[in-house]
Amino acid sequence: MPYVQLVGQILSTEEYGTGRSKRLVSHFSDGTGVIDLVWFQGLKYVAKTIEAHKIILIFGKPSIFNGHLQIPHPEIEDAPPHLKEIVHSSNNLFEQNQQHTTMTAQPSFAFKPLYNTTDKMKKGFLSSSVMAKITANLFKLLSAPFAETMPQYIVERHKLISYDEAIRNIHFPTTPEMLRKAQLRLKFEELFYVQLNILRYAKDRQLRYKGHVFNIVGDIFNNFYSNYLPFQLTGAQKRVIKEVRADMKSGRQMNRLVQGDVGSGKTLVALMCALIALDNGYQACIMAPTEILAEQHLETLKAFLRDMPVNVQLLTGSVKGKKRTELLQSLLNGDINILVGTHAVIEDNVVFHRLGLVVIDEQHRFGVAQRAKLWQKNEIPPHVLVMTATPIPRTLAMTLYGDLDVSIIDELPPGRKPIKTIHRFDAHREQIYSMMRHELELGRQIYIVYPLIQEKEKYTPVSDGDYSFESRDGANILSASARKKQETLDMKNLEDGYKQICTAFPEYRVSKVHGKLKPAEKDIEMDAFASGRTQILVATTVIEVGVNVPNASVMIIENAERFGLSQLHQLRGRVGRGADQSYCVLVTNYKISDTTRKRIQIMVDSTDGFQIAEEDLKLRGPGDLEGTQQSGMAFDLKIANLARDGQILSFARMTAQEVIDNDPDETNPQNAVLWRRLREIRKSNINWGAIS
Repeated sequence: MPYVQLVGQILSTEEYGTGRSKRLVSHFSDGTGVIDLVWFQGLKYVAKTIEAHKIILIFGKPSIFNGHLQIPHPEIEDAPPHLKEIVHSSNNLFEQNQQHTTMTAQPSFAFKPLYNTTDKMKKGFLSSSVMAKITANLFKLLSAPFAETMPQYIVERHKLISYDEAIRNIHFPTTPEMLRKAQLRLKFEELFYVQLNILRYAKDRQLRYKGHVFNIVGDIFNNFYSNYLPFQLTGAQKRVIKEVRADMKSGRQMNRLVQGDVGSGKTLVALMCALIALDNGYQACIMAPTEILAEQHLETLKAFLRDMPVNVQLLTGSVKGKKRTELLQSLLNGDINILVGTHAVIEDNVVFHRLGLVVIDEQHRFGVAQRAKLWQKNEIPPHVLVMTATPIPRTLAMTLYGDLDVSIIDELPPGRKPIKTIHRFDAHREQIYSMMRHELELGRQIYIVYPLIQEKEKYTPVSDGDYSFESRDGANILSASARKKQETLDMKNLEDGYKQICTAFPEYRVSKVHGKLKPAEKDIEMDAFASGRTQILVATTVIEVGVNVPNASVMIIENAERFGLSQLHQLRGRVGRGADQSYCVLVTNYKISDTTRKRIQIMVDSTDGFQIAEEDLKLRGPGDLEGTQQSGMAFDLKIANLARDGQILSFARMTAQEVIDNDPDETNPQNAVLWRRLREIRKSNINWGAIS
């Protein structure tokens, strides 16, 4: 629930419990009903300060406990004089709801600002109320209005209030309408400057960086397309290849993002784009974030190419000694056509003969400066194709990847059956085992994913993160750290799970994979499962990417409530890669929050990664999504919310694009305030926006 401000009076106050479980409860009415004000600390002080039937303002965050509304530890202060007069002028405010409606509709009603304060600030008596008083006094000391930060023609076109009005009313709005106008003005401005910064860099990149001109679609590409293509391309794959082809022959450096859901065929698209580079006499490089994923790409490319005369090699940190020396020499000579690798490919001693195309998989896992090193491999920067299997909502993509052209692969290859997703509670273990046994008897294989390796392992929640006030039978409020500790105790862990699975399925062989295994050990376990020598794989999220076992038909995710939606979607994508019907079972504790239930239901209802990403953005907001700190944004969003302000973002981007188009040299006098403001708020002058 959001914070609320109410005016009314305390009807009565009682104490409940004894010792540490003691609490003070005041019954408060605003004339429409009664809500409990609850205190667990400082009871003697609170009891002295509250006064029955006195007209007061309360401020706090309501919650529901045992079916009753309550506000834990509300802020209380005397009601302003005008409210007291309104209350006293009513014959019986607390019996006549109509009188209350008249009171709250008064234009002189004042909103109470909420300022985020830390425990340290509160201990120093810097509460939200104190911060509000300090801010109000600062406004009184100002002798001149705040200077305007946007050109007047933009303010007038979008019917925005002035910057001075917006700043004053965002703190102390005179009416609800002025609060709305202040929010609109500040959200628009914030998103406008983010988009202006991104589009400015994108324009600069187009003008400054020329690209290799790939005019030829020749023998290598055509031979593969006619004789080696394993299945017919989807319409989406064909569309993306055409878009890439147009970029690579334009004379400008390509900087394109390819979004594709799990299993949509991004690797095949990347290979065919690489073959165009080869036809034009250039090399290609595919960079993956982990050795497992790089090795998976190598195997996939070789399976696609079969006996074609295309030399594909792997370079990771594990390639050393004589083998590494020979590989680097072959790369320099041009004998290697496609290099697949990890961070190792950006090392200074890795030199290409003619690098024409770089494909970066899951680019958010690479630092911007790391990716920039690829540009130093050529005098003319190579074309860049960025791939991600994490579908990104349109509004988020416009900000995170606003300087990239975007292509979307939104179709699955023919023959793939949609994965059926099921939610089961931990208490339904026998049902889950029965389903597993049925699939195993059909000769199929099963993944089981755990959030922890061992019971004592430190755990950081990745889901809701909402530790709200909550009392349990009069006990003290459970602290966030205590609840995290309790949740960790409730977690399923891989080591215990491995023993339980071996006991429950003695006739089948079980592998286990987690991040603490040595690479060689991990490879042995993964190979055993991929080859079918083991039938069940218990693992942590190390199998989130880079694992392809078509015979695996079931993915069971323990403590699914502890994973983010995008991560659940990625894990689910490990199955459904063969012709058999596949299943994903989300196992949770019975006691989960309403938000978590919504998240789990989204997974059950949809296999569309883009729809899931949109819903995830609405539920969680953009703050904890990976990559935001690498996005090229000039500053962190303080008031705009990408989950809710998509329409404002669209208008801001359109306006920013018009500014870039009409004032490319940044010399128009009416935009002077705009360019000056942009320079003030940018964190860095490094042109990171020119790097994918």
